[in-house]
Amino acid sequence: MSDIVPAEDTRRIALVDLLDRVLGGGVVITGEITLSLADVDMVRISLRTLIASVSALVPDPVGEDPSDE
Repeated sequence: MSDIVPAEDTRRIALVDLLDRVLGGGVVITGEITLSLADVDMVRISLRTLIASVSALVPDPVGEDPSDE
């Protein structure tokens, strides 16, 4: 069951709680850099980075064995 938070809630969130939420769900950061000389694009770099905790991306190796059922 999820908690419903009122819009005017001024509750403070600790940085560690925010970091835990971000790493648990994962974040994708994208960016693009273009180096130009005399209005001619010389170098174009596209960046995409995924930041997440390992436990969010890899299943637990000690988890349940499907053959036990």
